[in-house]
Amino acid sequence: MANIRISDRTMKQTAEAFRLSFKEKIELSKLLDKLGADVIELEGISNARIDALRIKSIAAAVTNSTVAVPVPLCQEGIQQVYAALQQAKKPRLQVCAPVSSVQMEYLHHKKPDAMLDAIESTVAAAKALCSDVEFMADDATRADGEFLVKALQAAITAGATTVTLCDTAGTMLPGEFAAFIRGLYETLPALKDVTLGVSCVNTLSMADACAIAAAQEGVGELKVAAYPIDSASLANVARVLAAKGDCLDATCGVNVTQLSRIIDQIAWMCQTGKVSVQDATQEDTGIFLTTHDDISAVAKAVEKLGYDLSEEDVTKVYEAFTRIAGKKEQVSAKELDAIVASAAMQVPATYKLDTYVITSGNTISATAHMKLLKNGQPVEGVYMGDGSIDAAFKAIENITGCHYELDDFQLQAVTEGREAMGQTVVKLRAGGKVYSGRGISTDIVGAGIHAYLSALNKIVYEEDAE
Repeated sequence: MANIRISDRTMKQTAEAFRLSFKEKIELSKLLDKLGADVIELEGISNARIDALRIKSIAAAVTNSTVAVPVPLCQEGIQQVYAALQQAKKPRLQVCAPVSSVQMEYLHHKKPDAMLDAIESTVAAAKALCSDVEFMADDATRADGEFLVKALQAAITAGATTVTLCDTAGTMLPGEFAAFIRGLYETLPALKDVTLGVSCVNTLSMADACAIAAAQEGVGELKVAAYPIDSASLANVARVLAAKGDCLDATCGVNVTQLSRIIDQIAWMCQTGKVSVQDATQEDTGIFLTTHDDISAVAKAVEKLGYDLSEEDVTKVYEAFTRIAGKKEQVSAKELDAIVASAAMQVPATYKLDTYVITSGNTISATAHMKLLKNGQPVEGVYMGDGSIDAAFKAIENITGCHYELDDFQLQAVTEGREAMGQTVVKLRAGGKVYSGRGISTDIVGAGIHAYLSALNKIVYEEDAE
């Protein structure tokens, strides 16, 4: 009976208004390790200092599971990822590359031959550092069959020990997906010398069924999520393998007796994280202030929200607070965030918004064409995202080259009527500190861009000062 490895990608999932704190990610890793997940997948490194610490902490906390982290599709940055991961008892480096023509040329701007070279060189560089290397063929089900075989062969030749087919579209039925895998085994015999894995998205609510169909075809690793958003469910797949192991001639190492309890714990943790982002109200944070609160109470509340302010900024925040508190009974956490964003850490603007154009619709991906001024010099670019706000924020990140964790995004109306003004507060986390910016406009996207740039300028100013 074959033993199928279970690879959990809960922490890799991204969804609007969903996050886990640093502490929660460590706790989630411990729960998955206890549950018997063979592999725990983490996000890669975008902020060298913060993300490296996160990976090191999780690697030290996990005792049995393999800890997997993606590396950039180039030889730069691989050493940095491995340096953070090497404390893990079972480290794994992941090389993810698009193999469909759409993703290769339009999203990554590479021709097929260039992509094959990038796959081979990156896998080889990762293999030189780590014995366990996984190659993930993104959008594999929409790739040209001949090129897909070449890409898989290149990864195997370069040293990949696990090769994963990612069904990014999620439009295959279980029978179709099984036939797809069967055909690859026949076309590329070398797949039998490595572990073949699959990752299915849940576009047609078929991810669980497709994963089980893949198991029937001899696949050795299934990517699932303990808290599935658009992935196969760890709980469902583990239960099917436990109940139908004899029919499938396959089993997995997940502890089924603890499955329900641990999955419930993980679900509660993830749902709590979702609520905290969607509605950071006074009930969630336990924060509300009145005109009777003194500066020390305001300072404690600000610290509870995650800010680390100087005495001068605390004084400015308190002065702004007293003006607002004098006009209403209480000040909520959201309002205190807005006060901090507008009163604290006001710095010269390194980046200013010049122009932007957002294109979106129900049949196309949102695209942001943005032009910024960096110290008066124009910089611009065009980027896509999941919605207008996401596209705008990604545009800022890519144009500036500054990638920080989006800690919170708040939107509220400050006037009434059809031409109502919208106020946004953006909170970015960098170096363990929270920086916030505030924007006001009749255009929600414009308000969000101004708020993001305000927070970004504070980080850039402080980093330059250091």
